[in-house]
Amino acid sequence: MQNRRGKTMYKQDKKKKKTFLELLSRICEDENNKEKEFQKLKSLYSSMALEEKEDLFKDIIEQMETPKEELLPLIEKICRQDIDLNPTQWSILLSELRHKISSPRLSTLLNISRLPGGLKFLLDMRSDILTLRRELHDEELKALDRDIVLLFELWFCEGFLYLEEITLDSTYRQIEIIKESDLVHPMTSIEDMIKRLGKDRRCFALYHRLIPHEPIVFIEIALTKGIPKKIDEILGEEAKRSKEEDVDTAVFYSINNTQNGLAGLGLGKVLIARVMEYLKRDDERIKNFVTLSPVPGFWDKYLKPILEGRDDRFSLKSEKVAEFFSKKEKKIILKKATEKGSDWKSFNKALLKILSDHSWVNDKELVKALEKPMVKIAAYYIIKEKTPNGRPLNPVANFHLRNGASVSEDNINFLANTSSKGLQESCSIMVNYIYSLALLTSIGRSIKWLGRIVRRGMF
Repeated sequence: MQNRRGKTMYKQDKKKKKTFLELLSRICEDENNKEKEFQKLKSLYSSMALEEKEDLFKDIIEQMETPKEELLPLIEKICRQDIDLNPTQWSILLSELRHKISSPRLSTLLNISRLPGGLKFLLDMRSDILTLRRELHDEELKALDRDIVLLFELWFCEGFLYLEEITLDSTYRQIEIIKESDLVHPMTSIEDMIKRLGKDRRCFALYHRLIPHEPIVFIEIALTKGIPKKIDEILGEEAKRSKEEDVDTAVFYSINNTQNGLAGLGLGKVLIARVMEYLKRDDERIKNFVTLSPVPGFWDKYLKPILEGRDDRFSLKSEKVAEFFSKKEKKIILKKATEKGSDWKSFNKALLKILSDHSWVNDKELVKALEKPMVKIAAYYIIKEKTPNGRPLNPVANFHLRNGASVSEDNINFLANTSSKGLQESCSIMVNYIYSLALLTSIGRSIKWLGRIVRRGMF
């Protein structure tokens, strides 16, 4: 820290951390001034840079931990073979151990969560922790992260969550928040959001009773006849608003988690299953539940690095890419890229050149040569590429497949999103993940507590 930020900054950082930890202590001890001290703590936290927060989190872990000396005698007693304990004595011993190994940080975090704005503060705090763990591969923060997750599992459960449908009758504030929070298909005006509401366009949001002004996660749905293969069929000039009597498919085309601090808690699965249940009950003609999903990272984090020879993190190797293309398709790509060689390195160079320039989408011969191979490569990426812990490498695929959806090569659509973002993100490819009604049966019991859909404004 000193080398990165200089002596003066380092002293200021130490002072901030010391003040923060003192405020934490006072929040737990001073019943009369909890809220006042919490406001100071929030203000101080918001003034910190991310690297300051990293050091703060490490100090919290180190200074608010059970001393080893308190645990060792008890652990030794439990592990001793020469002590004959009856069941009652054994239970008491284990109870004592559980009490001692419980994180001292939990009571502090619980105190904060009970204050006005406390839960939102912890959400933002965990969001910062996840950012640090992801960007810096910082495992030192895992203990604090797990403490917060344990607390969230208590708070984000029965009785605290409710589902609300966002309609044209919802408040302007609700509609605006949804509009501002959609990162999958961003909107430029409130009119864009209004176009996404109506009889064949639905939006549902999951709220927490302690954070009623912001949705936790929301989903946008198009009710269509058949399964759309392009986003323009839902949002663009090709959009066809289905007649009510023709509807047979619910398409989840935008799912957004507005609270990064809730990543990994499975609330998206709860939302999808609950919305499926409601839509099926509301209209029995709906037979298909599918997504029309982007493939973030397919080009810039996967195929492009492979074509450049940076394939060490992937099961698909650079020399294998050309095998997805027929002789005729390879010949067209080499010709269009004016590449003279014919080996796999020359082909990869040609394909890299073509896909890096979005004008390929206007060349009919190129489009035809690219379609089948690109769909196969995308299928390989979505279905076969895994993280070290065995999960799908693509985050969207991981989300839907872990939630119970299925996918095959037939569900992968070329020229599905030809916007600048769609071409840069995934070479125009989008995916229909298929959700079966069996999903409702498998997890239906676990979500009954969400109760009925709320159809009302909040203010």
